[in-house]
Amino acid sequence: MKNPKNFCRRSSSWLAVLGLMAATQSVLAAPLLGSELASFTVLGASTVTEAGTNTIVGNVGVWSSGGANAITGFLSSPGVGVSDPQVTGGTVQAGTTEAQAAQTQLTTAINSLASLGVGTLLPADLVGLTLIPGVYTVPASVTNLSGALTLDGKGNANAAWVFQLPSTLITSANSVISLTNTGAGAGIFWNVGSSATIATDSVFLGNIMALASITMNTSATNLCGRALAKSGAVTLNHNRLAGNCASLFAGSDNLSGGLEALSTSGGVATVAFRPFAPLAQVNTVPEPSSLALFGLGVAGLMVARRKAAR
Repeated sequence: MKNPKNFCRRSSSWLAVLGLMAATQSVLAAPLLGSELASFTVLGASTVTEAGTNTIVGNVGVWSSGGANAITGFLSSPGVGVSDPQVTGGTVQAGTTEAQAAQTQLTTAINSLASLGVGTLLPADLVGLTLIPGVYTVPASVTNLSGALTLDGKGNANAAWVFQLPSTLITSANSVISLTNTGAGAGIFWNVGSSATIATDSVFLGNIMALASITMNTSATNLCGRALAKSGAVTLNHNRLAGNCASLFAGSDNLSGGLEALSTSGGVATVAFRPFAPLAQVNTVPEPSSLALFGLGVAGLMVARRKAAR
């Protein structure tokens, strides 16, 4: 070797660069739900229909190529976001460019969730179960939730649950989903292959992403999540929906966290679960893996400078 000192200096410099690149990898990863899609609490493709006064936090919108882009029961104007007394923290958008972008992002998100596979096969009725984060498949049934379901994050503020429903999602009246031991970086995703029906007085949680339509029956709530229909209608009736999850978390990712898109090709993202984040550290320090990799980069820079000084 001609010059060991130069070789060490170059090696140390490359170590620093690689460490810093790795440290920023998770920071550069995009959320699974794009920014336009995440802004919508209710998004339809054919129509959005309101059968009774609702309370909604976040955008309400509809967009379909060549469709009527009709919204019934809300104040709306074609192509323009309009304020409505039923909607806070957003507007009503019929056929806007933002709603169009959100529908495109919804297609990508649905395809990306499907790429995660079937995961663990569960009973058709989730009543009485306590589920830790993971990917699950739920078969079709007359009801997929006839009572209480508990989602336990096991102390991970970035916990994520993905429910693959090849056909329909149907709940019974007064069914309840409870979330525990997780934090603001969590995510719940219901990837529905057909239509979803949330029954009267149900207390639902998570992002319903239905290939066809979504119906929220009388007084059903989803105060931490969204109703997003890819090709059909969203029908509401005296419902309360909130995409900001203010009733559960402060400064949350709106239950759109837990997963991240590392890269996208052909309308499908490579999806990864976010690193474990203890509840005590959420929103206060970097993720453990990022902190360690950043430290590696800093150490490499220090070695390079010492070699150069010598």
